[in-house]
Amino acid sequence: MRLQLEEPQAAPPRGGALFALGFRPFYMLASVFAALSVPLWALQFSGLLPHAYLAGPLWHAHEMLFGFTLAVVVGFLFTAGRNWTQQPTPTGLLLAALAALWLAARVLVLTPWAPAAAVANVAFPLAAAAALAVPFLKAGNRRNYFFIGLLVLLAGAAAGFHLQQLGVIDASPRWAVQVAMDVMLFIVAVMAGRVVPMFTNNGVPGAGAAKRPGVEKAALSLVLAIAVADLLGLRGWPLAVVACAAAVAHAWRWLLWRPWNTRRVPLVWVLHLAYAWVPVHLLLRGLGEVGWVSPSLATHALTAGAIGGLVIGMMTRTALGHTGRPLKAGRPETVAYIAVLLAALTRVAVPLLQPAWTLTAVQVSAALWSAGFAIYAVSYWPVLSRPRVDGLPG
Repeated sequence: MRLQLEEPQAAPPRGGALFALGFRPFYMLASVFAALSVPLWALQFSGLLPHAYLAGPLWHAHEMLFGFTLAVVVGFLFTAGRNWTQQPTPTGLLLAALAALWLAARVLVLTPWAPAAAVANVAFPLAAAAALAVPFLKAGNRRNYFFIGLLVLLAGAAAGFHLQQLGVIDASPRWAVQVAMDVMLFIVAVMAGRVVPMFTNNGVPGAGAAKRPGVEKAALSLVLAIAVADLLGLRGWPLAVVACAAAVAHAWRWLLWRPWNTRRVPLVWVLHLAYAWVPVHLLLRGLGEVGWVSPSLATHALTAGAIGGLVIGMMTRTALGHTGRPLKAGRPETVAYIAVLLAALTRVAVPLLQPAWTLTAVQVSAALWSAGFAIYAVSYWPVLSRPRVDGLPG
């Protein structure tokens, strides 16, 4: 199973380009990290490995949000930010230094050096926010200033998490994890609303994906309302009602994109199937608030389903597009998409329907998730590490 990535009539340019644009190092780091870290967590969950500085579920939650997901978000924003502003974003030594900071944060949480781990994990989103602010401010790109604020908010959540772990403040680290998940959900909702209808109509002629201003406002406003409720510590029925209303808004949004028209184009249907997990997450979040289902199911519907599926889909599409290659998913990509989406389905549906099988579900889901991102890492190393096939910069 080998992906033909180059044009058949031309040999790819030689040389390295891993730090030529933000998506390159961060997509590679994120895919390798996803392939390795989730099986490590499954072994911890199974009792076969001891826990590190961050015990058990806290390490898994922290690393999936502040490690894996944040790496992809930063890589995407550095890449898209250059297009949005026509200004340079980090490349070369600066980009390498930011990647090294992210990597140091991943290593330090596995050591006894808790203060150093805290500093690195707070410094990375702050450094990324500062690096993104430079082109945004130069270009006056006010439409996207909020991304800078969201990165700063993630740094604040990371700070709260580690300060609690260090005993400096008396608060639950789960509050910081929830705030970080709310930020990631908002980023997913915003970016999916921008790109999924566009990619659908561009990639599937006659698909007819549509957007309605009222639905868009309702979908994003209700996500923000959930985030505010979590910041204020509001729980129970009021939050359940808001979450279920948000589920309806996002399901309506998704149906307007006409996902059934994308079934023959893997590069597009993966985004639709991934986004379908957003209303599922919101519905489970509402049910979890009143004790009808385990809150863990809502968490994994978002992280494994929506984020995992959108990440694998966007990492392939943007890597192909920004290296001058045809926007077409081959067999490796399709297998990777199916593996990641099945991992989410296994992790959520099996414990929901048969709680006694949760341990097996976690193990199978981890294997599928790891396989999907390992396929990406192996197949896309030549794409991410070599110059564009068309000779353009980036």
